[in-house]
Amino acid sequence: MFKPMKLVAFMLACSASFSVTAEEKSVAITQIVEHPALDSVRLGVKEELIEQGFVEGENLKWQYESAQGNPTTAAQIARKFAGESPDVIVAIATPSAQTAAAAARNTAIVFSAVTDPVGAKLVKNLDKPGKNITGTTDMLPVKKHLELVKRLVPGIKTVGTIYNPGEANSVTIVELVEQTAPELDIKVIKAAATKSSDVLTAARSLVGKVDAIYLPTDNTVISAAEAVIKVGEQNNLPVIAADTDTVKRGAIAALGFNYYDVGRQTGAMVALILNGKKPGDIPVQGVEKMELYINPGAAERMGLELPTGILEEAKEVIK
Repeated sequence: MFKPMKLVAFMLACSASFSVTAEEKSVAITQIVEHPALDSVRLGVKEELIEQGFVEGENLKWQYESAQGNPTTAAQIARKFAGESPDVIVAIATPSAQTAAAAARNTAIVFSAVTDPVGAKLVKNLDKPGKNITGTTDMLPVKKHLELVKRLVPGIKTVGTIYNPGEANSVTIVELVEQTAPELDIKVIKAAATKSSDVLTAARSLVGKVDAIYLPTDNTVISAAEAVIKVGEQNNLPVIAADTDTVKRGAIAALGFNYYDVGRQTGAMVALILNGKKPGDIPVQGVEKMELYINPGAAERMGLELPTGILEEAKEVIK
């Protein structure tokens, strides 16, 4: 089992032993789709690199491309970056990480916001990833999420979840939801959306069948979260998310990571590699810190009365 706090101490120690040279380094960012959570990761990476002394236009060449949710485009971006041989490719989210790993076997890769790096066949071992790749995982605490759903929606019997069966990270999370829900006497109904334009139809298919909708960190679904939120508001159907950025967009609540912090952790790993560390020698890092976000206005629009005292527990209450 990997130990994030030990890795942080390890990274700080390594950072102290290296110094930035005047030689320009290059970092290429590939991101499967643009939405607030993944955008926050990218910002965190960039700002951590600045703090570590790598500044775009001074000693750092920075490239960024989004696949706009298209796996074929992600593969094209990965091949392009592999041909350019930057010092590090940063791959944000599982589909981009998989395409980068397939295309760039001789370039250092740091993935971020990948739910299951082993299941996605990015690494064989979290503590000793080996080869040219390492990164951060955002594996979700599914049981805590379902406990939050049950607390918000007393008497809940059935929860719906929307996911893209083509995203390995989403399949892993939905399997965990299906395994965990019976422990809380909750039945799960799934709705598939293979592209963002399918998300509205998938959400509508759950109306009348479920007591609430749980949105995992599925890139296809989160990129179109407003469609699900609209269905929730129109049908008094509570929508609870796995990532905190979606609460700002209109979901009722989330117990999740701050993806900017995930980006900062990723950026620290990138800095180690730019300073000479081999990616395969850096353990994959997890995220332990959880934050509760609540949107009272969203709860009212979806016909849900929030439990007493929950606002006082929140890291942030969205106005």
